[in-house]
Amino acid sequence: MPEATAHYRPPAPERDQRIDWPDDFGLRFTLFVDAEEEFDWSRPFDRANRSTSHMRALPQAHQSFTDVGLAPIYMVDHPIATDPCAIEILGALVAEGTAAIGTQLHPWVNPPFIEAVCEANSFAGNLPPELEAAKIDMLGAAITRAFGAAPRAYRAGRYGLGPHTLATLESRGYALDTSMRSLYDYSGTGGPDYSHLDVGPFWCGPQRKLIELPLSSAFTGVLRGHARAVSRLPGAHLFARAGLLSRVALTPEDMPVEDALEAIRIMAGDGVRLLSFSYHSPSIEPGHTPYVRDAADLARFYRWWDAVFALLARMGARPASLDQIIAAAWATR
Repeated sequence: MPEATAHYRPPAPERDQRIDWPDDFGLRFTLFVDAEEEFDWSRPFDRANRSTSHMRALPQAHQSFTDVGLAPIYMVDHPIATDPCAIEILGALVAEGTAAIGTQLHPWVNPPFIEAVCEANSFAGNLPPELEAAKIDMLGAAITRAFGAAPRAYRAGRYGLGPHTLATLESRGYALDTSMRSLYDYSGTGGPDYSHLDVGPFWCGPQRKLIELPLSSAFTGVLRGHARAVSRLPGAHLFARAGLLSRVALTPEDMPVEDALEAIRIMAGDGVRLLSFSYHSPSIEPGHTPYVRDAADLARFYRWWDAVFALLARMGARPASLDQIIAAAWATR
């Protein structure tokens, strides 16, 4: 199969697609964890990379989030969904009611294995629609066998949605997608372009029965009022170095904590009612991601969360579970 080259730019939602949370929803926050295999991020994709040894550290990490009332949503990919140890650990958390399971598709380690392994094909939405659907179905079946229930939330690995993905998800009964990383553009490597999208949730899919919850990102700095124009200029990264304009996602991975705190204040001030946080599960053990290489990085990872949760508590923000998010969205229909 030839390497895919196209990239996808989803249309911005119309006003009647927007989800306005109920009045009693307040300011809420949630956490999506990309629960996935370990691999060297600097090397080419490899179907042989299926190790999930870091999952042994998950219960301790999980406790740090349940201590503030969060029920993390673990977006599970095929290596996790088929590993007995990972299934046992995550299954126990689901059974105690402190976690939910969703789907994350890494096509290069997810059967059926038909396409060439390459960067463009690492964005599942670039695959032929029938192959993308087959991979989604095989992963969904593995998750259902492992955890006793069909997944309701989806995230495209590498945020790789395509023109047919949402229709496939809607037809399979998914309730929520969280693949669109607002303000980010991956078209330079053959992926999708979400740079035109804000963080507001909206209904999507052919029948508009699928909730889209973009990953929370914001521009900070004195030039944020002109962010979209400035960010497209040559050398735009120099504005970030000068502290004039930065694009900040709500993750401890490569996002300084002061920048994240400012982004939270900005989004809340702009009327954002649900803040979506994320991280990759291999980051809970040193040596698996570029963000946590040693014990000092891991300590910094947890300090990031401590500072964020302290600010959210001062703001009166409350955690939101997957069930609560879906119920609140449908209450607006």
